[in-house]
Amino acid sequence: MKIKANREYIGEFQIPGDKSITHRAILFNGMAEGKAEISGALLGEDCLSSLSCMQKLGAKAEISGDTILLEGCKKFRSGQTLDCGNSGTTMRLMMGLLAGKHCAAVLTGDASLSKRPMERVAEPLRKLGAKIDTVEGHAPVSVFESDLTGRELDTAVASAQVKSALILAALGAEGETRIYEKLKTRDHTERLLRAMGADIKVEDNTVIIRKSSLHAVSVEVPGDISSAAYFMVLGALCGETLSKNVGINPTRTGIFTVFDRMGVNYTLENIRESGGEPVADVRVKKSRLKPLRLGAEDMPSLIDEVPVISVLCAFADGESVISGAEELKVKESDRIKTTAEMLCSAGVDVQAKSDGFIIRGGKKVRGGKICSYADHRIAMSGAVLLTASEQGGEIEGAECVNISFPGFFELLSREK
Repeated sequence: MKIKANREYIGEFQIPGDKSITHRAILFNGMAEGKAEISGALLGEDCLSSLSCMQKLGAKAEISGDTILLEGCKKFRSGQTLDCGNSGTTMRLMMGLLAGKHCAAVLTGDASLSKRPMERVAEPLRKLGAKIDTVEGHAPVSVFESDLTGRELDTAVASAQVKSALILAALGAEGETRIYEKLKTRDHTERLLRAMGADIKVEDNTVIIRKSSLHAVSVEVPGDISSAAYFMVLGALCGETLSKNVGINPTRTGIFTVFDRMGVNYTLENIRESGGEPVADVRVKKSRLKPLRLGAEDMPSLIDEVPVISVLCAFADGESVISGAEELKVKESDRIKTTAEMLCSAGVDVQAKSDGFIIRGGKKVRGGKICSYADHRIAMSGAVLLTASEQGGEIEGAECVNISFPGFFELLSREK
């Protein structure tokens, strides 16, 4: 995919549905009693993997445009092999969902997903009584029928996927389960399950769940802030962008913390609520950027945006340091390595560390050829980098953006 340099980029964008919320709306309604309409859904490959798994278990679904009509199944078909594709969210949440439903299944995935760690979910689920096998910590994952008992759990990894898997299992466990997380992660699971009738409450950093059944609820999915981040950063670097209908859940807005620290000129307009989630239009204008410091305490609210945040740092006047980001190593690619290579390929002075980067910005970024390593966030971050560069360039393996943002390059080219 060839990317033209454009230092005066101006655009207005309707942001596709939030990936995290779409996953959860599909999975939770697929296990609930009744019918639901999921509008504004993100129908990328990852979310379609979640839908396919629920259909194979017995849920019924029809797709019309960006709307899914979904009817949950009362009793899952046990003994299925469920293909999660490239989606870590699908596989990890399915582990907890299956355990809570006392349903046996084998979860498989593509080559990339099969390299990602699954014991971080399996190990705490076993403490509830779940019987789960992994292959040296990876997929395929075998979940067996088992009886669960609630207990107190600490999450060793700051991960909304791990927390969500444990919550789903706890819905089928006898007694009370308490899940404590040291660093608070995104709370889409808690919000939606509460709306569906689950006995769930949050006290500070502890989620408390008791055995519950769910009733289907229709969901209007807000725009994905992780997808909006690419156009927001473009506005800060090149001109002005307006990203419409963006979910601004406070557990997801670490990108705004970055903007505040770096001096980005942005405003939130038309603030409202949609389906229990806060939403706004985000306007960003070209800004003089200050260098950035990010640490482990910042990561839960912005881990997916780190590659595009690193692009912002490349244009800041001075040395930026991103640390505490070891979790990047176990994403669709080793994002510490691939982000550093992306920046280096375009002429940025960057040093990869074991837990992040040192980026010396403020110099001319020439552009060039960037390899995506089949990682959608590297491909989209690379496209932003090349647009803001001196010469532009090309993305190798650009088709991987279909995992989370079908039509990204078409939107990118639709500048005013």
